[in-house]
Amino acid sequence: MLRRQIEAARHQGIAAFLVDWYGDRDKFIDKSFALLQRAAREKHFQVALMYDETEEPNGNATEDALAALAKAYLDYIGPKARDRDAYLTYNGRPVIVVFPKRGKTDWNVVREQVNKWPTPPLLFYKDGPPAEFVNAFDGYYAWIHPGEKGWTADGSDWGKQYLEEFYKNMKTKYPGKIALGAAWPGFDDSRAPWGLHRHMDARCGQTLSDTLELYHRYYDESAPLPFLLIETWNDYEEGTAIEQAKLVHCASPDQSK
Repeated sequence: MLRRQIEAARHQGIAAFLVDWYGDRDKFIDKSFALLQRAAREKHFQVALMYDETEEPNGNATEDALAALAKAYLDYIGPKARDRDAYLTYNGRPVIVVFPKRGKTDWNVVREQVNKWPTPPLLFYKDGPPAEFVNAFDGYYAWIHPGEKGWTADGSDWGKQYLEEFYKNMKTKYPGKIALGAAWPGFDDSRAPWGLHRHMDARCGQTLSDTLELYHRYYDESAPLPFLLIETWNDYEEGTAIEQAKLVHCASPDQSK
């Protein structure tokens, strides 16, 4: 199954998987990543970790991050990692993406620790971290959001304003940071047990098409966008899966009779 997914992704022009990961907080996901990285090495594909920050409201969040990244280095990134050749790098440095929660991680402490690695990782944060942690991160990434007006009941806002603001900020406010752009097919968390009934209409595939193209207004061959994240590959409970995106069709009024 993992190897088939890698082949399917490559067929659609995808070069790497960014995998949600919790360190030792979720043993199953950790084992799954190890298996995926092994398959990726065999298939000459690449993988990287998206570390989900713990929601612990006290100092344990920093300890958790330190322990998790130490494990990542030992098992997946560092010289003793069996399948390290499959780990995604940029300019020779391993890529680690942070998905923020409500934890109280001191990212300056984390940055100081990972800087001791022989090849320090590039750390990325969603949209931009709190001001006190700006120097701890090397870049920012966009994530599925409709924009400053928020989620609409009819799901008509597909994220144009949000993405435009993200790319503008990366060009003007954060020119020294690395941008990870984003594209998505829509969003619907009504099936998720934790869902908040947020909805973004797929618009018969137009949402994916528009988000795939929007970054071209801000980046070109002379200054290319380093990464474009497709969010997400197989998250069906949030309505963001693209595994079968090309099979989605919308009926015209005549066809729906």
